[in-house]
Amino acid sequence: MRTIEPSIAMVGIGTAVPAHKLDQLDTAQRLADALRDTPDAARWARRLFKQCGVQTRYTCEPALLEPAASNRYFAQLSGLPVPVTSERMAAYKQASVPLALHAASAALADAGVSPSTLTHLLTVSCTGQFLPGLDTVLAKQLGLKDTVNRIPLTFLGCAAGLKAIGMARDIVSGQPGASVLIVCVELCTLHIQPSAGKEALFGASFFGDGASACVIGTSEDVAKERFELGKPVSALLPEGEGEMVWEVGDHGFDLYLSSRIPSLIGRYVPDRLSSMLGEEDSLPDIWAVHPGGKGILDTLEAELGLTDKHTGYSRSILRDYGNMSSATLLFVLDAIRQAKREEGAPRSEGVCLAFGPGLSCELLPIAYRPGEQSAVRSGVDHDAENGREPSGEARLASHV
Repeated sequence: MRTIEPSIAMVGIGTAVPAHKLDQLDTAQRLADALRDTPDAARWARRLFKQCGVQTRYTCEPALLEPAASNRYFAQLSGLPVPVTSERMAAYKQASVPLALHAASAALADAGVSPSTLTHLLTVSCTGQFLPGLDTVLAKQLGLKDTVNRIPLTFLGCAAGLKAIGMARDIVSGQPGASVLIVCVELCTLHIQPSAGKEALFGASFFGDGASACVIGTSEDVAKERFELGKPVSALLPEGEGEMVWEVGDHGFDLYLSSRIPSLIGRYVPDRLSSMLGEEDSLPDIWAVHPGGKGILDTLEAELGLTDKHTGYSRSILRDYGNMSSATLLFVLDAIRQAKREEGAPRSEGVCLAFGPGLSCELLPIAYRPGEQSAVRSGVDHDAENGREPSGEARLASHV
């Protein structure tokens, strides 16, 4: 395992989802109703929605819960005008800010960090854009210093959340005293396409909306539970340039995900991991894998000898929330942290993995370290004691 710097750590995590919940079976049925004039597409949609590993997810767009006959996103049946890109970007601007604020505020509270002490703000998104941007709005509404260094990361896809964590780790390593807030917000469901094509139906089957945030800085406080961070690794995998494509269209963003992605990851990622992990006799304990899809998790299990013990957290987040693009990995880390806390687990090492366009791969060694209180009071749910949901998740009001 590459050296993990114990003093550079993720000391707080916050997550948030919109109020509107999509049930996978219900959504599949409504979509099949919209596709009733193309029975082959309807059958494909039912099978795809059933097999993708998702049971529920969340959306900022209440219109997606409407019956197919009156749903603008299911224009095959309703005949209503499909939302154009400008409408979807307006919805993104309205919903992204409060969602991001909830996640950021939860992360700061979890870390016990004052906004005025932050030196850097990294904002991450690939599902929308506006100017002045999310970074500017958050800096003002959170009460950050006007000199805070704002770094927006846009259109880097699912890997961007882990990319931001690696960047923040390097910032703190090179600037003693730095404290970085990362905020990821993705509203993937705004880009559901009114198409019977397989690519459009695949994208509609498992993406969800959510936001996550974390605080990264230096921590020598032994009482503070945290994830210690090692040196990040970024790699472009061979043959992957056209396998993951996200382009701006007239009706939102057009997504293409190749069926070759899992096999390419299985072919090239094990060697990247081996060079990072070194000659170890056993697999690391922690595997925080971005659940880009069921096929990716299945492939990694087969190629690396992983079990549900290693991928179970990723599968549970995919099942309950879908793929929230860059925001997803922090949901996985939060679930791992909660489980470790409840177990009263000792320090344990592991790795984070995420994949994005290019085909790109982000890797990061991590270690979970319990705080002194966690070690002494194993099994106690400190979040519940403080009146927060165990996962640190905030669910927004229905008007968002």
